[in-house]
Amino acid sequence: MARPDHHRLGALPPAEAFRYAAAGFAAFFLVLTLFTGFARADTAPRTVTPNEMGTGGLLLKAKEPGRYIQAPLVATDVDIDVTGPIARARVTQRFENPSDGWVEGVYVFPLPEESAVDSLRMLIGDRVIEGEIKKKEEARQIYEKAKEEGKRASLVEQNRPNIFTNSVANIGPGETVVVQIEYQQTVRQSGEEFSLRFPMVVAPRYMPAPSVHLVDFAPGEGGWGSVSDPVPDREHISPPVQHPDDGKRNPVTLTVSLDAGFPLGGIESPHHKMRVVRDGENRAALTLDAGEVPADKDFELTWAPAETAAPTAALFREHLDGEDYILMMLMPPQKLAEEAERQNREVIFVIDNSGSMSGQSMPQAKASLELALKRLTPQDRFNVVRFNHTHEALFPSAVRADAENVGRAAGFVRGLEAEGGTEMLGALQTALSGQSADGYLRQVVFLTDGAVGNEAQLFQTISQRLGESRLFTVGIGSAPNSYFMARAAEMGRGTHTHIGEPEQVTARMEELFVKLENPAMTDLAAIWPDGTKAEAWPTPLPDLYLGEPIVLSAKMKEAEGTFKLTGMFDGKPWEMRLPLDKATERPGVAKLWARKKIASLEGMRHVGGDWEKIDEAITDAALHHHLVSRLTSLVAVDKTPARPDGEEVTRRDVPLNLPDGWDFEAVFGEAAPAAPMRDARARTAMPMLAMAAAPAPQAEAAKGMALPQTATEAERLMLTGGLLMLFALTFWMLTIFWRHLGTQAKAAARGTRSY
Repeated sequence: MARPDHHRLGALPPAEAFRYAAAGFAAFFLVLTLFTGFARADTAPRTVTPNEMGTGGLLLKAKEPGRYIQAPLVATDVDIDVTGPIARARVTQRFENPSDGWVEGVYVFPLPEESAVDSLRMLIGDRVIEGEIKKKEEARQIYEKAKEEGKRASLVEQNRPNIFTNSVANIGPGETVVVQIEYQQTVRQSGEEFSLRFPMVVAPRYMPAPSVHLVDFAPGEGGWGSVSDPVPDREHISPPVQHPDDGKRNPVTLTVSLDAGFPLGGIESPHHKMRVVRDGENRAALTLDAGEVPADKDFELTWAPAETAAPTAALFREHLDGEDYILMMLMPPQKLAEEAERQNREVIFVIDNSGSMSGQSMPQAKASLELALKRLTPQDRFNVVRFNHTHEALFPSAVRADAENVGRAAGFVRGLEAEGGTEMLGALQTALSGQSADGYLRQVVFLTDGAVGNEAQLFQTISQRLGESRLFTVGIGSAPNSYFMARAAEMGRGTHTHIGEPEQVTARMEELFVKLENPAMTDLAAIWPDGTKAEAWPTPLPDLYLGEPIVLSAKMKEAEGTFKLTGMFDGKPWEMRLPLDKATERPGVAKLWARKKIASLEGMRHVGGDWEKIDEAITDAALHHHLVSRLTSLVAVDKTPARPDGEEVTRRDVPLNLPDGWDFEAVFGEAAPAAPMRDARARTAMPMLAMAAAPAPQAEAAKGMALPQTATEAERLMLTGGLLMLFALTFWMLTIFWRHLGTQAKAAARGTRSY
């Protein structure tokens, strides 16, 4: 008789083997049931077909062929009050859910790069929920908890100083949730003209791919590697973009109440037609002539004094928490330029000919550069660098600006076409790498829309390579990256301007030429009254160009005595004096001081320093003054749950318009590899600012928009892994069972019995 061996694989008693197999089958079907339930709970709100739509609306493509989900809608009302050099704005966003499921609306939107965002309100019926300022991670946790509990909530986060995200949780079927955001800023002055911009759309950003760095410790052996991503937050600034063929969305209404503080002359809105109603000499009310417009290009307003000259000084004060906050604007006298001697210049022109410059932007940039070339004198030196996904310089080094060289450069510029990606780094490095000849002032003029996401990498390059050069930026197009333009020029000790219409090319470039051709006011220093300890920003003070004021914010115990600003102009000392006790009381000055402090501290991060201490100072200033920053957010939560138990909430990103004048195919191309900013109609991401021709993709079903797949599938993957493990275990137990039956059959054939 064979000896029982229960430790040998396949020799288990039949009853025990059967119990193992039964347990495996039970576990298999249990997990299968749970998995099916989870998958059902994770499904999106009910889908529709185009024929089932009773009204117009934008459709997001669902996973099921031929089925769609209605996208959230966002309508915006903007009210701006301008009093002297300060503007206060209220932005009201109405999130509408046209679907029959509960959704979370996520809207990426722009604001002015210097805006101090300090207020958030969520309106639900007659109730107003005030937002609270929190550290960014804490605010996100509060919001996510409220979303999970079915409560309505809103979260405003800063992705860039000019890009924000508003997330609104638990918008019910057919419901509208209203969110109000408020901010303030200073207006810009250049010569006799004052201006403000309100951006309406976040343009698609080109984002260089992450790079992998490998270290081999021995020849032929693989070593450790690290990944460096120039845009670590790319997913936060990559909303879907609606194809122009599908129409425009996200309507905006806008009103401006203007109190200039002096008799008004001309008032212009170059990009939008406005109705202007004047109220006396100093005031005017403006509204959009069309009532509402799609959010597809920046709003700009300019105004100038009548026959009198523009003010050369402004001084405001706010007393808060036992301290005085000061905001001053000082304009150096224009007559200084009349006595200045012209300096020979070496000018490096850098022009962007990437895909985002297609449409109206490229002709504007080329016309601007041709004007600049004509402005050169034979005593000047110059070069031209163009870039898209590659870059090249026209000459090996700067050459004399004689008729032959200028003519060759003009032909080179006229032959440029917009195509490819926006690899700005190499062109910037090339432009800043040269050394100017003795007796020449080296200037770099950068013409671009700034449609990039790696601003931090570019700022670091400027700080490391600037040397004796000065960097000037010209923002081109209907929705330029104003944050990049302003910060790059500030770090480059230059200035910036914007050109959004062909009609602006001559006037804006002439204004820039005056600044380029006249000496800058350098070595500026703020001298406070004896015994006064002041914390002033920006630090250090920037150089000033003809027609530009110095805007300075300071905090001190008591504002009294005489302030003095000194500097050098054309090698000669210069100073201005201002009595601090003449300041006009104005609320909000403290927040503008905090915003300037935060901006200056952020700039310090690009040139080194103790990042931890800088971040701590940014957080403290933002929390104390209730401001949204890179490290703080505003969050508002309704205490009453709204979403019924058992109903799921699904995230839906609000698609954006393509900026006015842009060419969709030139930006997104024809191929379909992964990319940051995505065509909202495509199931997979499209190549933003396509770098080269690629094979055409396989035919996709119809129009509509790709449903953003943003939720993590970690839980489902874990369940799938567990399911497969249990399946393997069940299969193993069945194998043991059948092997035992085979052994038993063989033993029976030999007339023996196996245990």
